[in-house]
Amino acid sequence: MRKIVSGTFIATALCCSVSAWAANSGEGQVNFTGEIIDSACQVVDGTSTPLDVSLGKVSQTAFTGSGSTTSTTRFDIQLKDCPETITSAAITFGGSADSANTNVLAVTPGTGAATGVGIQLLDKTESPLSLYTASTSYTLQPGATTNDLIFGARYIQTGSTITAGPANAVSTFTVMYN
Repeated sequence: MRKIVSGTFIATALCCSVSAWAANSGEGQVNFTGEIIDSACQVVDGTSTPLDVSLGKVSQTAFTGSGSTTSTTRFDIQLKDCPETITSAAITFGGSADSANTNVLAVTPGTGAATGVGIQLLDKTESPLSLYTASTSYTLQPGATTNDLIFGARYIQTGSTITAGPANAVSTFTVMYN
């Protein structure tokens, strides 16, 4: 009986030691939560009907150095026919990042394309949005109401000098429902 009690004590001590080692070995846990919904809002400006935003023609002299920006051009992403179970949404913009400032869109490269400049995206408060980072949430009205999610875009100097030429970019976006 004494050997059984001693063996049980040693086994318990070893288990506790292994547990303490595992707890201190840099291990962790991730809990994933979510919900599958039966429907979502209809995106008015989808991939088959993209939204075109004109930033206009801007003189090189409008920029005063790296980080300087032009005036903001407002644009709206529209969501409609939202179910009553969806009350808010955030938008994540994607695209090719500028090599000098990975938070902004790179200008589409090509012969004669502008250099030293990117396109900065802004939320409804005109705060800069980083690529692949969710915007603040926008409250949605359910039903046939069209929800206008307000954003902005502007040129930003990313290099020490800017060369003139077309300064176009393409961004995708993903709607994340809350």
